[in-house]
Amino acid sequence: MSVKFGLIGGGVMGEALLSRLINENIYKSSEIIVSEPSSARREFLAEKYSVKVIKENTEVFSTTEYVIFLAIKPQVFTTITQELSSVIGQSHFPLIVSILAGVTLEQLEAAFVDLPVVRAMPNTPATVGAGITAICAGKNTQPHHLEKARQLFSAVGEVVEVSENLMDAVTGLSGSGPAYVALMVEALADGGVASGLPRSVAQQLALQTVLGTATLLQETKLHPAELKDRVTSPGGTTIAGIAELEKAAFRSALIQAVKAATNRSQELGK
Repeated sequence: MSVKFGLIGGGVMGEALLSRLINENIYKSSEIIVSEPSSARREFLAEKYSVKVIKENTEVFSTTEYVIFLAIKPQVFTTITQELSSVIGQSHFPLIVSILAGVTLEQLEAAFVDLPVVRAMPNTPATVGAGITAICAGKNTQPHHLEKARQLFSAVGEVVEVSENLMDAVTGLSGSGPAYVALMVEALADGGVASGLPRSVAQQLALQTVLGTATLLQETKLHPAELKDRVTSPGGTTIAGIAELEKAAFRSALIQAVKAATNRSQELGK
């Protein structure tokens, strides 16, 4: 059976996509090849997913027919592409999908000359199939290539298409956002403990409150402000809490966090 999907880099995000692609029958294990430098990691992936796992990146590139997924550290991008230069464009022209933060379409297209390229920014909830990925297409990328990228990332969550100049903003919001939410959950639980709740109960209440509220907003399509108003009764407990959040500039702090992360992403990409 031919190799349809090649994964270069078998780390956490690479494995997340790999597992979902197999579980959702987008690819069979026999249609996948993975390259990974760690021998222990190679053994783990081969045993768990029944895929061919090798050390050589060039073999992945030369044997994969349709899609090659780059899930390596941005710091080794140049080293890996120099290694692949001997096999790029020789016999086939697979779609290149990159999740390397800060590596631009221009850099990708310079390395993979004449190949279709899609740049993507997933986030960590993708590891449990609840992520969101922003994608943008290179100049050689056709509509069917973009649709294939959508199919791949739909396996780990939702997908949006943006222009590349917005990728840093995506990084600042959804890429870094899970850390902001985790911090909020931790703070809510701490507030519960400060108010007398046992730690385990406070943690459970905080986590499910955030999860449930996100689900409610998603399924009802309510604007967040409308939901907030529904919960906030005159002179009640919620408005007292909101008044304290406003006093502490809660919303402004989140806005500034996204902007700061966006600016940092821009700096790292230079």
